[in-house]
Amino acid sequence: MVVPPPLRTAALVIATLPIATIAARPLPGSEVPHAPAGFSIAVIAHVPRVRELAATPDGDLIAGTSGRDVYVIPGAEKQAGKPRVFATLPDAEAAGVALGGGYLFIGTNHGVWRVAFKSGDRSAEAPPERIAGVRRIDDGGHSTTSVAVAGTTLFAGVGSSCNACEERDPTRATIQRMDLDGRDMRAVAVRIRNPIALAVDPASKALWAGVAGQDELEHGHPYEMFDDVSAHGGVADYGWPHCYENRRPVEPESNCANVAVARVYFPAYETPIGAAFYPAHQRGAYAFPEAYRGGAFVALHGSWHQPPVPPRVAFVPMRGDDPLTAVDWNDPNAQWTPFLEGFQNADGDRIGRPTGVAVGPEGSLFVADDEAGVIYRVRPKE
Repeated sequence: MVVPPPLRTAALVIATLPIATIAARPLPGSEVPHAPAGFSIAVIAHVPRVRELAATPDGDLIAGTSGRDVYVIPGAEKQAGKPRVFATLPDAEAAGVALGGGYLFIGTNHGVWRVAFKSGDRSAEAPPERIAGVRRIDDGGHSTTSVAVAGTTLFAGVGSSCNACEERDPTRATIQRMDLDGRDMRAVAVRIRNPIALAVDPASKALWAGVAGQDELEHGHPYEMFDDVSAHGGVADYGWPHCYENRRPVEPESNCANVAVARVYFPAYETPIGAAFYPAHQRGAYAFPEAYRGGAFVALHGSWHQPPVPPRVAFVPMRGDDPLTAVDWNDPNAQWTPFLEGFQNADGDRIGRPTGVAVGPEGSLFVADDEAGVIYRVRPKE
């Protein structure tokens, strides 16, 4: 039986390495990240600059990228076929992907798009339709749009134009909700710097967001957030760039009394970039052990900060929509355990950086890696 490692209570210790040594390199055939004992990991596809992932009901995999192309990997749960371009968008980056309501939704720099989709489709039958606009003022900054679907509601996470500023564009540093046709678009979260890791709990339909925090605060802060946005009701205000963590003010005069406080935290600079909940009642051929069911897998992209934070995939045990371990403001490592590690070697070189995460219908966990340009499949050993 495979069980997750115990939650850590000690602070994460990372060796100090010069920033010049942190460089991605091509992935050799056998050099892959390592999973816990009892799991196997394999490269099943090569997709350039792969970002978010979405699993189809019949075991295919949809992959967004930092370019204009969205790919499909046929038979990802079984014998994965060669990736092929499913659709090409008129706007890069076609990074965010989500399935729901008979459509594939795609988030790009300036828009949210949809394409009619049914199981077994290998290419789009019609050009993508733009249903909503984001980043209407092109101020640069974060350029990916993450998307997620909960029933008949579509969510889009839109990052900020800067590290710390007052945005001119009302769609920036927000999570927008809309109908599946793009109508009735409005914010459900504001002043949230880069909500790039959107995930919907399949049981409760709650929307969670992993958020990359701002730089240039006290070293080691702010902790990175992963939060149940739906739990706050109304429009959740996360206070960026004036407030962080447990309503801490950046400036003495900042009023942080009513800003949202997240349910899960990671150490500063981890950079949550993709997330997926493992179904609580997964019964497929490759179902993970009971200890993982209902929990969240979060892809942490790592950073350039000193000391350099290594990329990894973390596991957050959950009980319903509550983390198994409450926030410890003295230990941002207390609520999660590493699941995939080894993306950064002891000498500081990186073999990759995880991005998107998805769970297949048979229970496999898929992890995208934009540095190596590969997709991993993780499942219990037979």
